Amino acid sequence: MHSAPTSAERRAASTKIVIAGGFGVGKTTFVGAVSEIMPLRTEALMTTESEGVDDVAAGSAKTTTTVAMDFGRLTLADDLILYLFGTPGQRRFWFMWDDLCRGAIGAILLVDTARLEDSFSPLDYFESKGVPFIVAVNVFDGTKRYMLDEVASALALPAGVPVIEIDARDRESAKQALIRVTEYALRRLTESLSAKGS
Repeated sequence: MHSAPTSAERRAASTKIVIAGGFGVGKTTFVGAVSEIMPLRTEALMTTESEGVDDVAAGSAKTTTTVAMDFGRLTLADDLILYLFGTPGQRRFWFMWDDLCRGAIGAILLVDTARLEDSFSPLDYFESKGVPFIVAVNVFDGTKRYMLDEVASALALPAGVPVIEIDARDRESAKQALIRVTEYALRRLTESLSAKGS
């Protein structure tokens, strides 16, 4: 007679979360802050060749840019491992998004309120693909703070989409965002299964 496996004997489940947003919003910083492994980065130096091609934020001090993805890993519990995929922010690299998002249970849309217009294309992408997402307002030093319901209204978010405030440089803050998107994605999945069963 076999007994049920203990928690130590159960295999950990793994899942994929996408970190997206406009150029320079903090995706690479987010993955680096929270990953328990050395993150894989595909950063390249920005050159004058990208002038007029990449929409670089005015006054940005960025000297590198993600050209494929950022990759990291975080163990949330003994039986849950998150694999993190940060998308490139420039429009010319968006052809990779379908591959990066394939199999993801959810996404975090990082937002800079000083450049809110950069959030609309990623938002449209996740809505069109049916990927559950949350909005995480990355609080930059010296930027004006807005109420989260004002951000939700400005982005015309569907009802129920969580909007939170984070600091992408802070491990605990980034971890809370990952917990929130995981919970939200699981809730959406449960609701979808219940609707199909009724």
